[in-house]
Amino acid sequence: MGEEEQKKEEVISSSNHVAIEVEVPETHHQIGQDSFIQVGVLMCTGLNSAYALGYAGAIMVPLGWIGGVIGLMLATVISLYANALIAKIHEYGGKRHIRYRDLAGFIYGQKAYVLVWGLQYANLFLINIGYIILGGQALKAFYIIFRDDDEMKLPYFTAIAGLGCVLFAIAVPHLSGLRAWLAVSTFFSLVYITITFVLSLQDGMNAPPRDYSIPGSNARRVFATIGATGNLVFAFNSGMVPEIQATLRAPVVDNMLKALYIHFTIGPAPVFAVTFVGYWAYGSRTSSYLLNNVSGPVWVKALANLAAFLQSVISLHIFASPTYEFLDTKYGFKGSAVNFRNIAFRTVVRGSYLAITTFLSALLPFLGDFMSLTGAISTFPLTFILPNHMYLVAMKKQLSSLQKKWHWLNIVFFGFASATVLVAAFRLIVVDSKTYHIFADL
Repeated sequence: MGEEEQKKEEVISSSNHVAIEVEVPETHHQIGQDSFIQVGVLMCTGLNSAYALGYAGAIMVPLGWIGGVIGLMLATVISLYANALIAKIHEYGGKRHIRYRDLAGFIYGQKAYVLVWGLQYANLFLINIGYIILGGQALKAFYIIFRDDDEMKLPYFTAIAGLGCVLFAIAVPHLSGLRAWLAVSTFFSLVYITITFVLSLQDGMNAPPRDYSIPGSNARRVFATIGATGNLVFAFNSGMVPEIQATLRAPVVDNMLKALYIHFTIGPAPVFAVTFVGYWAYGSRTSSYLLNNVSGPVWVKALANLAAFLQSVISLHIFASPTYEFLDTKYGFKGSAVNFRNIAFRTVVRGSYLAITTFLSALLPFLGDFMSLTGAISTFPLTFILPNHMYLVAMKKQLSSLQKKWHWLNIVFFGFASATVLVAAFRLIVVDSKTYHIFADL
């Protein structure tokens, strides 16, 4: 029996309550090394990525002032609660579960192990598609500031963004290796968020009254509103809490809760600021990439777009890390990360993965629709449905009857929400695909 099969067997056996030795599952990536501050900053980096420049258009436009503001506030609180549930059972059964699928397998068995694995990688794959779309949009916006012609189109810039992600993936071997890059990423976030906030505020103060009505036909409004709820949960959740928690030093539960408090208190402030001011400034005309709306000095707008591109490259690496960890552990070489064979392996394997991701990003560059689809397919199940049920199973002896009913209510409600958002997201993608075309130059 191979090493990977043995580990899977241990996970499956433990779900059937067979006594096994408590040990950290084998991985070629670093675990248990990081402080809660580093992890909190890492999570804030993901939250304040260039995706934040799309929420005014993808959330506020289809929901309006009341729905958008209340929705974002509720999404923050509910997401903190759901993420805390999964963090609290990281060491369930006396075993540290460093992957989401390991925890699911321990609790439910082999079928859940495989199902959660598929859901999580679909989630991360769609998130990665979005980051490459964002990177391409930022590069195109940078280009047309200086040369507004038709020679370079969005698919070309998407390809360049994908190449940048490949080079970064080769250079940074694992999630803990981002240490210094987190400071760089935070700087880039502050650059484009501050510039976008200031320029939007300036435009809003000088603009005539804006139209804040929800655009489109009645049917379009209904489906856009449903799809926007998927964008709400997408904004705050990654579906990889156990993988992030795996990098933490002991005590892992307390430290993860501290990191989550940083993530959901300090982290949302810049997102809310740029989202609300952007929508206030441009109303229903707000685009899915806010820097396309702003006016101001050329060099300032160019700096913001360049920072957004570079930050997207770093953020993608966070959400691609579980995929890299699986590939490195199963197929990669042990030893130094700068070993020639390890570098060659990362070049070929990670390069191939990102080449596929880049191709799909250029093929269907509908960012807001992919946010909705990602929320429906995987963010709802991984962040709200499974954590509530896992916590219910793990802590059932300690929970009161009222607490059990509360968790079941969450499971049913978010299950229904996931199904409705999925239908709306597919409809939006189909409609946009007809309106535009594949490899569209948006």
